[in-house]
Amino acid sequence: MLSPRLDAVALSALSTLALAQVGDAAFELMVRTRLCAAGTRTAQRLHARRVRLVAAPAQAAMAARLETALSGEERAVFTRGRNARAAQVPQAATRREYQAATALETLWGWLWLSGQTERLEELFDLAMEGGRGCEALARGAPALD
Repeated sequence: MLSPRLDAVALSALSTLALAQVGDAAFELMVRTRLCAAGTRTAQRLHARRVRLVAAPAQAAMAARLETALSGEERAVFTRGRNARAAQVPQAATRREYQAATALETLWGWLWLSGQTERLEELFDLAMEGGRGCEALARGAPALD
């Protein structure tokens, strides 16, 4: 049950922030997996490089690269996430960056829970292409542009 398949009714019953929480976990797992596959060998380096990619500013940059590649249904989920009201914004991010990061995580959660893992991989690859993705970070390059 790593990737359950919820139907449309079950997905629509979940709050936006619940989808974002699942998406956050899915994104973390994908980043960690990709970093390890790209050559990150120690826990310390894995943590440092992962933090750069999962931070709201990096996720916001990824979200901007993905928007034009989204289907209509994906765009609706993305917008739903961007419009969610968060209690507070982390100090390291602007409100706009945090909203974009929440939108990305909401989309990730929706794709994960709907069983669309191939599409999730496709969008993850696209998100990593535009800036310095996992492979560059695994070699110690700075985070995304």
